[in-house]
Amino acid sequence: MPITVHGSFPLLVADIGGTNVRFGWVAHAGAPLSAVETLRCADYSRPEDAALAYQAKFQAGARPARVAIAIASAVSATGPSRVTNSDWILEPSGFAQAIGAGGIDVFNDFEAIALALPHLAPGDYTLVGSAVPNSQYAMGVIGPGTGLGVAGVLPLHGRPGAWQTICGEGGHVTLAGATAYQSELLRAARQVHSHVSAERLVSGIGLPTLRRAVAEVEGLVVEQELGSEEIGTLGARRTDLLCEHTMEAFCCLLGSIAGNLALTLGARGGLFIAGGIVPKLGDFFVQSGFREHFEAKGRCVEYLRDISTPVITIANPGLCGLVRNALQESLMT
Repeated sequence: MPITVHGSFPLLVADIGGTNVRFGWVAHAGAPLSAVETLRCADYSRPEDAALAYQAKFQAGARPARVAIAIASAVSATGPSRVTNSDWILEPSGFAQAIGAGGIDVFNDFEAIALALPHLAPGDYTLVGSAVPNSQYAMGVIGPGTGLGVAGVLPLHGRPGAWQTICGEGGHVTLAGATAYQSELLRAARQVHSHVSAERLVSGIGLPTLRRAVAEVEGLVVEQELGSEEIGTLGARRTDLLCEHTMEAFCCLLGSIAGNLALTLGARGGLFIAGGIVPKLGDFFVQSGFREHFEAKGRCVEYLRDISTPVITIANPGLCGLVRNALQESLMT
């Protein structure tokens, strides 16, 4: 939802999630992303307050010509957007005025990551399986963090280097069980939530629910409740059988969801994995049932076998996507 002004630089970029907000600064077209800082959303009443704190620390009063924001929300085309899993509300024109920006663009957080996909280099991701990305085709991205984000990007035919993002609320689709075991997990989860979406189990906020469901289905004892960060740690997986089985169920469910997304988008260019959880799993994720469940789509097994599933390892891909988009727009003006 752009507010158009002449010039995009200097550019302030921000990625607002349910737990943290990340800021960065680009001094001019072609300059690197610099002064990246992560702030806790809970420490500030409004996104403007966090931005002003960032400016005071890094910009010493310098005002951006433009600000580009990625937000974990269904972005409103006409008014404020409420951050999913947070109390923050972003009102674009008020935000721009508060920080002295000449204009503002607002994107869904995974739409911003999608903008970066065509420009990722092999060193920016880790492959899971042997297939490699192909930027001649549509690509998708899914990522469990605090919530579960989904987006895609399509090459525009006849316009080399131009891309169109596809953005929705795919993390809230109804979760289906691909196996009898997954169906039992869903049955257990429905005792807590009347609608079990993908995000209800495959996300940071969903991991405790998934752990309890795994315990019920497998007859394991929940000796103590754990938070999502504790459940996913290497130490917990090594010492707690329930955590290990929970994370394996997490990876398999994510594979099923990602395979559905790849089929829906026709993402033959690759289905990328982002978010704060999977990159920390390392070899556990690579060796999990993720890829098996990604491909397990009956008559479409061969179709999916050729689709790459890279795990994005580059820092702040959403900010990188915002910068790429601003640079592209500056070249077109």
